[in-house]
Amino acid sequence: MRKQIKYLILGIMTSLTLILLAGCSVITLENPYQKVDNTAKKKPKEIRVGVSLSTLNNPFFIAVKNGVNDTAKAHGTKVQIADAQNNTAKQTNDVEDMIQRGVDILIINPVDSDAITPEVKAANNAGIPVITVDRSSSGGKVLTLVASNSVEGGNMAAKFMLKQLGTDAKIAELQGIPGASASRERGRGFDNAVKGKLDIVAKQTANFDRAQGLTTTENIIQGHPDIKGIFSQNDEMALGAVQALRNKPDIMLVGFDGSQDALTAVKNGQMAATVAQKPYQMGKLAMQAVYDHFDKKTLPKNIKSPLELVVNSKYR
Repeated sequence: MRKQIKYLILGIMTSLTLILLAGCSVITLENPYQKVDNTAKKKPKEIRVGVSLSTLNNPFFIAVKNGVNDTAKAHGTKVQIADAQNNTAKQTNDVEDMIQRGVDILIINPVDSDAITPEVKAANNAGIPVITVDRSSSGGKVLTLVASNSVEGGNMAAKFMLKQLGTDAKIAELQGIPGASASRERGRGFDNAVKGKLDIVAKQTANFDRAQGLTTTENIIQGHPDIKGIFSQNDEMALGAVQALRNKPDIMLVGFDGSQDALTAVKNGQMAATVAQKPYQMGKLAMQAVYDHFDKKTLPKNIKSPLELVVNSKYR
């Protein structure tokens, strides 16, 4: 009799457990985050936003941060911002921490578009929407990407260099972080436009970093002293190249981003041009996308931020 009662109790407990599990998600090794409902309509003051930026050692992303902060402050929105310091492992930990804290939405500027994919999927599993800025995620579900058209920007840089240098000139390319979508897209836009017209004798990675831009450019001009131009996939690398080219005024240098330091370098003739983005505007657009989402508006797959080719007066 006691065994029968014991089995009856176990059966009831098992049934109740199955009923409960049917109504909620399970925390497993595959889904370590309890799923929550972060899709309800909310007012700006009710929203908690987690922001992960690739680096705050770059004026471009400081401007993105300022755009986010100023917009959030104007609307009374709580924002938590983390600096990944261009380290994929740190960005992973930062995003995991924000998921565990139960933010309502994530804004992510990936260090590496492939490496961030598991965290985007983890946020998806936790029911936390994701918006990406400047660089995309290779996988997982993203509400929208707020970015300039990097392919178009690379194309703009290429057309400018072609116009100034003519065909068959030897040039080099400073490439960004290999896994970043911006590196791939800016490179694709530039390379496709100059294919068969300019001779790219060197492509070297400087990881979007100013110090590496200096040393990499020094190596390039040592191995190829006859190059006529350099396209840098961001302004920080270009500003490093400026130092390396102090005694090479005949080498044309074109950057990408439109940072304040680069705009000054263009004005002073140290750089011929830069494809200028609007990073502060990107931050504002990302926050507006947050508000639109929680106002139950449908977001486009991509929210475009404008581009402008800024050139030294010598080339106008």
